Amino acid sequence: MKWETVIGLEVHAELSTRSKIFCSCTTSYGGEPNTHVCPVCAGMPGTLPVLNSKVVEYALRLGLALNCLITQQCKFDRKNYFYPDLPKAYQVSQLYMPICRDGYLEIETENNKKKIGIREIHMEEDAGKLNHGSKGSFMDFNRCGVPLLEIVSHPDLSSAGEVIVYLEKLRETLLFLDICDCKMQEGSIRADINLSVRRSGEKPGIRTETKNMNSFKAIARAVEYETERQIEILEDGGTIIQETRRWDDEKSTSSGMRSKENAQDYRYFPEPDLLPINIDDGWISRVKNNLPELAYQKRGRYMRDYKISADEAYVLTCHKNISSLFETLAQKSGQPVESAHLISCEIMRHMNNVNMLPEDLSIEADKLVTLISFVTSGKINRASFKETVEAVFKNNADPESYIAEKGLIMISDDNAIIKAAEKVMAANEDSVTEYRSGKEKIFGFLMGMVMKELGKSGNPELVKRILQDKLNGL
Repeated sequence: MKWETVIGLEVHAELSTRSKIFCSCTTSYGGEPNTHVCPVCAGMPGTLPVLNSKVVEYALRLGLALNCLITQQCKFDRKNYFYPDLPKAYQVSQLYMPICRDGYLEIETENNKKKIGIREIHMEEDAGKLNHGSKGSFMDFNRCGVPLLEIVSHPDLSSAGEVIVYLEKLRETLLFLDICDCKMQEGSIRADINLSVRRSGEKPGIRTETKNMNSFKAIARAVEYETERQIEILEDGGTIIQETRRWDDEKSTSSGMRSKENAQDYRYFPEPDLLPINIDDGWISRVKNNLPELAYQKRGRYMRDYKISADEAYVLTCHKNISSLFETLAQKSGQPVESAHLISCEIMRHMNNVNMLPEDLSIEADKLVTLISFVTSGKINRASFKETVEAVFKNNADPESYIAEKGLIMISDDNAIIKAAEKVMAANEDSVTEYRSGKEKIFGFLMGMVMKELGKSGNPELVKRILQDKLNGL
């Protein structure tokens, strides 16, 4: 019988609030170790937490975007465990009454659309970080108390491909809601993979959990590895151990860390230092009415209203920064299709060449609007357009000055083009003879030579017509 993979994900998203969940310490990334810490997030005796209301609002945004029910009377719980990165020896989380529950995220694969159930979304505080070095391991508590949302899916995913599609859509939802920067390299979004295998039609088997994955490529490799590992064990007559595993991406293998804990192992009990949270209908309505347009909604609008291809629409909605630039260009230039081509082809190509992330793109929209105007009005040709885009991207050049200095204004003077065509034909008599004998492919070479003679500033349509007339003896 065929093997099936059963996968559920627990995704931790760090929220983009200015301060931590229970104190006023900054949440900014980096800084010298233990400089973003106060007695509250360090767990000093006698301190009391105060809930950051922005965290609740961000949780509501995500819950409503993911079609969840909102728990209007919810509370926090203590999750007790002993580890060096947890100064209080417990984590404030939500087990019994999570703020959001029973939602779904619809994904679209190559074969079909599928709803992935969201069991719950709960608020919690992050732990610190252990830094390992040659002189030992040292604790950095800067991250303690940074607000997290944990998004727990039902085990509705069945392949590495589905997992990545789900994570990509969840990531873009977090980005466009403006509640998480999703910088995986900084640990802003991390995933735990709960995976088991079963024979077709049987109940799910014993699952393992691979912890703290912060790369989509690594997650895909880990899913495939763990699937194969479990199938191989079962086919050899062995049994799967319920455990937590650590992924080594360099070796593309995982190893067991410890036996998998259950809720009772953490001795959860209600957090005595925080009052229950009362979320009235008005608060929910205000958040719902102010939800921004999400990435998938923007894609549909771009394709419907601007007649942009699906591929370009996906590129334009890969990050909020990119879609914002596109909408500015489209509005100011009145040329949405040209704006889409400029970003998806030229800008993204230059970004890829220097490994620039979308969130790091900083370019003056007005300069690109000027360029769009120049090329659509016929003042410059496509080659000059591409050259000037590169100058703007790399050196923040002023497009009008650059075009004037480089002499890129398109030559539309018939006499100048005729002279250039005659010069090229005289210097390439063999090619002219080949063209006139029926080898029409040689025309591209001659056209390129005329454009080169004109210093890349010839009007391509005019050059083409005049060269054809000269070659045909007209």
